[in-house]
Amino acid sequence: MSQLTSPTASCLCQGVTIHAKNINPKFTVCHCGSCRKWGGGPLFMLHCGADVTFEGEDLIKEYDSSPWATRAFCLECGTHLFSRFKKAGVYNIPVGLFPKTENLEMDMQYFIDLKPEYYCFSNDTPAMTEAEIKVHFAAEV
Repeated sequence: MSQLTSPTASCLCQGVTIHAKNINPKFTVCHCGSCRKWGGGPLFMLHCGADVTFEGEDLIKEYDSSPWATRAFCLECGTHLFSRFKKAGVYNIPVGLFPKTENLEMDMQYFIDLKPEYYCFSNDTPAMTEAEIKVHFAAEV
């Protein structure tokens, strides 16, 4: 399934390495306030399933960020490492952590109603509002 030339990602300081075996090349963009606050802008995430392993786990700090998901970052350099859906145990990993990407496609925009007007994308993608996201992930709580 992966279209990445390397399914291995790492943080800025190289203290955490992520190995993802099932990367969907159709990524999502999240415009929610939490993602924008966390990363300073919209968050571009690859769906990587549950088959993800880590090296440098002692540097990973994970915390509850919503009723359905957690977020994690590197304790040394602060790099955003992943969000993980609690119930399913699947990971979303920022696109920018993978050094070599090919054939990626923006597939969905989350919280489109919360997107500020100061940026826009030319991609024509499906989009979900905050209300639609809450209904969609209600089963994950």
